[in-house]
Amino acid sequence: MTTKSLLCAAVLTLASFAASAKSYDIVLTNPVKAGSVQLNPGAYTVKVKGDTAIFTAADSGKTYTAPVKLDNAGPKHGSTAVHLETKNGADVLKSIVVGGSHTTLEFNE
Repeated sequence: MTTKSLLCAAVLTLASFAASAKSYDIVLTNPVKAGSVQLNPGAYTVKVKGDTAIFTAADSGKTYTAPVKLDNAGPKHGSTAVHLETKNGADVLKSIVVGGSHTTLEFNE
């Protein structure tokens, strides 16, 4: 293998790692507010890019964004769970713990 071929292979490998953002699947049974965004009940895929969570509705493909903080400390979570808080009669997304990992997505208003 030539040096040029080896370099191209390395660049493609690194690019594929950078492009593969983790995604998480959740289902909301009630309307939920995430940051300033109102999410309707349904299935969503959540991807994190930097300090932004991108929610993609499974039925329509429509996307919504909300600020998020990633926390990878603490014990490994047994299953994925959505944690809500009721404020002024509305459900507000506080966090999503990702099953099989130490990852928690934390949401603030």
